[in-house]
Amino acid sequence: MSTGSLTQIRPAEVPPLVESGAVLIDVREHQEITAGHAPGAMMNPLQAFDLGKVPTDAPVILICRSGARSMAAANALANMGFTTYNVQGGMAAWQRDGLPVVADDGSQGMVL
Repeated sequence: MSTGSLTQIRPAEVPPLVESGAVLIDVREHQEITAGHAPGAMMNPLQAFDLGKVPTDAPVILICRSGARSMAAANALANMGFTTYNVQGGMAAWQRDGLPVVADDGSQGMVL
């Protein structure tokens, strides 16, 4: 794996990156993710982060509630050689910007 990188992005920049092959990983705790997450986000809570779930062949976008936990994960992964993006403002900004939030049952979600 080559030298990693870390880029800060706004929520609106996530969907085009995902469409081009990046993987969105939500690092919040299970109950937070269950209540409301970005459609298509992979769950990988920071407290029990599983490096084996992180794709090595695609850029990785990390998100949490405010951007702090995801920044820690993005920084650590970048130091391991991953191409990472951190969503500034996290799910709070995602929701504020009008992007979809879904609950695990497919209904309208909420950010805890």
